[in-house]
Amino acid sequence: MEDGEDWVLVSYPTERDCWSPSFSNDEDRETTQPLKIRFSEPAKHWTDAAPIGNGRLGAMIWGGVATETLQLNEDTLWTGVPGNYTNPDAAKALPQVRDLVDKGKYPEATEAAFKLSGNPSDVYQPLGDIRLEFDDSHAAYDVKTYQRELDLDTATVKVKYSVGNVVFTREHFTSNPDQVLVTKISSSKSGCLSFTVSLDSKLHHHSYVDPENQIVMEGSCPGKRVQQKTDLNDNPKGTQFTAILGLQISDGVGVLQVLDDKKLKVKGSDWAVLLLVASSSFDGPFVKPVDSKKDPTKESLNAMNSIRKTLYSDLYAHHLDDYQKLFHRVSLQLSKSSKGINGDRFHGMDNPNSSGIESCMNEISSDLVSTAERVKSFKTDEDPSLVELLFQYGRYLLICCSRPGTQPSNLQGIWNKDVEPAWDCAPHLNINLQMNYWPSLSGNLRECQEPLFDYISVLSINGSKTARVNYECSGWVAHQVSDIWAKTSPDRGDPVWAFWPMGGAWLCTHLWEHFTYTMDKGFLKNKAYPMLEGCASFMLDWLIEGRGGYLETNPSTSPEHRFIAPDGKPASVTYSSTMDMAIIREIFSALVSAAEILGKNKDSLVEKVLMAQPKLYPIKIARDGSIMEWAEDFQDPEVTHRHVSHLFGLFPGHTITVEKSPDLCKAAANTLHKRGEEGPGWSTTWKAALWARLHDSEHSYRMVKHLFDLVDPDHEGDFEGGLYSNLFTAHPPFQIDANFGFTAAIAEMLVQSTTKDLYLLPALPRDKWASGCVKGLKARGGVTVSICWREGELHQVGLWSKDEVSSRNLHYNGTVVTTAISRGYVYTFNNRLRFVKKHSLLGSSF
Repeated sequence: MEDGEDWVLVSYPTERDCWSPSFSNDEDRETTQPLKIRFSEPAKHWTDAAPIGNGRLGAMIWGGVATETLQLNEDTLWTGVPGNYTNPDAAKALPQVRDLVDKGKYPEATEAAFKLSGNPSDVYQPLGDIRLEFDDSHAAYDVKTYQRELDLDTATVKVKYSVGNVVFTREHFTSNPDQVLVTKISSSKSGCLSFTVSLDSKLHHHSYVDPENQIVMEGSCPGKRVQQKTDLNDNPKGTQFTAILGLQISDGVGVLQVLDDKKLKVKGSDWAVLLLVASSSFDGPFVKPVDSKKDPTKESLNAMNSIRKTLYSDLYAHHLDDYQKLFHRVSLQLSKSSKGINGDRFHGMDNPNSSGIESCMNEISSDLVSTAERVKSFKTDEDPSLVELLFQYGRYLLICCSRPGTQPSNLQGIWNKDVEPAWDCAPHLNINLQMNYWPSLSGNLRECQEPLFDYISVLSINGSKTARVNYECSGWVAHQVSDIWAKTSPDRGDPVWAFWPMGGAWLCTHLWEHFTYTMDKGFLKNKAYPMLEGCASFMLDWLIEGRGGYLETNPSTSPEHRFIAPDGKPASVTYSSTMDMAIIREIFSALVSAAEILGKNKDSLVEKVLMAQPKLYPIKIARDGSIMEWAEDFQDPEVTHRHVSHLFGLFPGHTITVEKSPDLCKAAANTLHKRGEEGPGWSTTWKAALWARLHDSEHSYRMVKHLFDLVDPDHEGDFEGGLYSNLFTAHPPFQIDANFGFTAAIAEMLVQSTTKDLYLLPALPRDKWASGCVKGLKARGGVTVSICWREGELHQVGLWSKDEVSSRNLHYNGTVVTTAISRGYVYTFNNRLRFVKKHSLLGSSF
């Protein structure tokens, strides 16, 4: 805040604030640690840096002292141009592949399926870096005074250190309402702040200082994948971009100079505020960059002009209000015993009307260890507050990388430093993109899912061409790997991973899930149903009548996993993999249910689906008691394979349930035992959610604990899964999906639901989290759920719905109670699920 400013920020109440538990005693209880990721030194590796973002614009804050780097990303910077995602030769090869499968020649079918492949996806690109160089005195800073933290409560990174008797502080955040990255640098002693700032990029670019003393960086992405060696005459124009950096410095103290026409130097200031805006020429997945009418320099200048004179305090207030409306919807507190519970106080957010900026400006406690050290010690101390932190970190990252109007979260969210990143940072549709959005509904961040739905819409357009040309099918299809251009064709390479025409269908299950959580009939009618129709239409055409009169998929793979064919040779292509059939069941069920709600149950497509449902190839149990991954009980050459695709029907699907299919649940548990606990981060968190669906708290918690393994970036190849020092999850290398999977798995351990049932604490590890409170989780049917438990037993439950009037079956520890929930009221139940009280929220701002 500038001198003379005097204001109080009052935050809006959120859904977690509508209910407060009552406790039987008033003894003082200690609070848990605040929601902060702490670092004891500047980043040595990219995964030591702290991420911030506004959905579109992201940065990694390294926290260097003499020199500092803010590594930048903008979510529309990709290689390439819109492509033709069809292959007429695939339609010719398809009958050959099917014939080989029918004859049981699976290795030959696998080889023939190479002809179904297409071209690789394009590649996500980094925007560039803000580089700060401080005067020589900073090289001699007092190491003991160095502190760096990411505060999840305020979405702000703070760096602090001392040089002699002067304290230097930096604060960084990325504002969604003002679409700007903001950095404030200040010194405790007047006139002591001096530094040089510049912009750089690994992409083709040039930079200059304009007449407004702003650094302008203009550049372009490659028109083709970096790996592809192209003729200069065959290199299309790629996406253009511009970043502009502006500076504010303290009035009357300090001088601003221009160096080499591309750097700015601040001398003798009290404070400085850096503003970074960026734009690109990307105008949607169907517009070639050469044809784009968007001028990124003009757009960036307009963006800068709209905020260049705005006070830092106002920018911060806009940011905080926008962010906390989302983040503060859910709170979680876990404790090994009831002594850790503190009534309605959560992580320093006990007063919802207090000023967030005030807490951000508080001193950082010097006696608290780094988060990396906490991860190291988790194997022995099993600190529940670290679970809380990682749970909320997933929600923080989703808010930061997926907002309405942005691109969907890619394989690393929006954070990437490389022009050739691992796996291209591309959306992978056989688990990774879907997992990115698992916590959006249960974690009460429904708006953050909008980019995914926009993306599914454009996939359905390209996918209709792929379906028609490649397979002579109606509807639409998408395969395993995509990109910003909405690629829907198979990727190039081995069918074991490249050929998988179920990616679009899996994404469509998110459309139905969104409705079941929100009960938004407008969304169902206008957005979800048309895409479900197209998806189901493709599936009906893709299915063929096969063995035993069943409808089967042929060819079929189980993502990225091979089997041993009867002739002893490895293969990946067969018919009716368990995952294929589980996804189709989900789609058909969703379509029929949606049609009933919308009055379309007499439509011919729906009638065809109803006829097809009982003919779908069933889930089978193998000789060893596990779920069969393929239609035949093939030998598995890698029983601990990282994918658990054949358990899709258990989670995130709904085909296998504890109540309705106990035999399949037993087989699913055997499958998880067989797979083992090892695997990349996303596999670990998927297994945690799967065990939770089985109501197995012990094994679910074992997978939670398994993730807490500190990865050494210098030797990350020695690790499988784990966490980096900034709590990014590792494959390795970094993939963000496990961060989101972890949040979803914790929510699943605490609350599970259908549109009629609520399962309370179904997989709570009572010996690890004996007491706790969770507020604001969402359940299907439009219900908000808050729960407190003590000494391993349910204490109180609060339920409310603002949209629907309905009844719910409450399940807890073998007890089932049916209760009505009226719109606009909060209902409180005690540990025996007996109704305690009801109060109105009508007229509130929730």
